Amino acid sequence: MLSHPQIDKPLPATGIASRRFSVAPMMDWTDRHCRFFLRLLSRNALLYTEMVTTGAILHGDRQRFLRHHDCEHPLALQLGGSNPQELAACALLAEQAGYNEVNLNVGCPSDRVQNNMIGACLMGHPQLVADCVQAMRDAVSIPITVKHRIGINGRDSYEQLCEFVETVHQAGCTSFTVHARIAILEGLSPKQNRDVPPLRYDVVAQLKRDFAELEIILNGGIKTLDECEQHLQTFDGVMLGREAYHNPYLLAQVDQRLFGDHHAIASRAETLQRLRPYVEAHLAEGGAMQHITRHVLGLGQGFPGARRFRQLLSVDVHKTDDPLSVFDQAVNLLQGH
Repeated sequence: MLSHPQIDKPLPATGIASRRFSVAPMMDWTDRHCRFFLRLLSRNALLYTEMVTTGAILHGDRQRFLRHHDCEHPLALQLGGSNPQELAACALLAEQAGYNEVNLNVGCPSDRVQNNMIGACLMGHPQLVADCVQAMRDAVSIPITVKHRIGINGRDSYEQLCEFVETVHQAGCTSFTVHARIAILEGLSPKQNRDVPPLRYDVVAQLKRDFAELEIILNGGIKTLDECEQHLQTFDGVMLGREAYHNPYLLAQVDQRLFGDHHAIASRAETLQRLRPYVEAHLAEGGAMQHITRHVLGLGQGFPGARRFRQLLSVDVHKTDDPLSVFDQAVNLLQGH
């Protein structure tokens, strides 16, 4: 875990994080730079890493995959894998690195992960998922949670969903984040699997009624805080994915509206200005500006000059020897918005 000049007092890294509102793990998106930026907008949102496979951690660049900053907490590591011993070893490394939670991916529908028995295909093997959860729980004291679909093609009945949840619960898992769609494992791309299978919030609501003692977090298709507030009347938490990434300023009101935390809401310009020391440090380490700026383009929505803002940080920043001056121009465009 890396230290960094403090921009705002982070929430404690210890204890059980609230899952009332979280930002979903998203491949190629929720890297450490994205999470640092999102934390400037919300102190309370639970953030997740991209899915990291057990092989990447155990046999790859461990520092790269576990690296994060103190201010990212509360923070969960999402793991992809199906070998209980390997998952337990990775969970232990996550706990030692300071993560608040480890989440097992049982929802990704891509062919590549299916071939390695990772993701949504594991819904067809509930006892194996239970064995994985048990092994991780035996290895660490931080929470082990599961993110899954409401089913997969060929195994999409409500009874089979209940069997999955009950089996995994028997291994000690008490928190389930449920993407309210089935996953179709043949014939649809991962992108299509986020849109084509219909949303079934009613199925997840029934699951919450039937497993009232479990924490059930709703994921899938949620776009506004009004919707979040409505869903929180039924579910224990809500998880936003693409909307939180493409419209990140939505997070600026999360603390007040969903957590009763009434610290001042930073403007878009103030948020970007608070990111500047992080950008400077990254450049000083030899990093590229676009590693960070690609994640903030969503701040440029719905105001005169928004197109110019996005152009500055996605095009012009690559054509200059002084990228921080371009960054400052982008901050100035946000003034008053």
